[in-house]
Amino acid sequence: MKKTYEIEVDCANCANLMEEATKKTEGVADATVNFMTQKMTVEFEDGAEEKKVMKSVFKACRKVEPDCEIDF
Repeated sequence: MKKTYEIEVDCANCANLMEEATKKTEGVADATVNFMTQKMTVEFEDGAEEKKVMKSVFKACRKVEPDCEIDF
């Protein structure tokens, strides 16, 4: 399953770091963060619980960009 989320990130470098952190999160098969459109696309592994995975993604992204927002 693939879903797109609205995000708020301050710079392109932070968006890249958030993308890398998301890709390393358990339950995520692939991810893309686009700074220009302020969107994050996450492809979940089979059987992964979206809400649980996105909470982990949000936590990982907050370590990179403390004031980032993800609407999930």
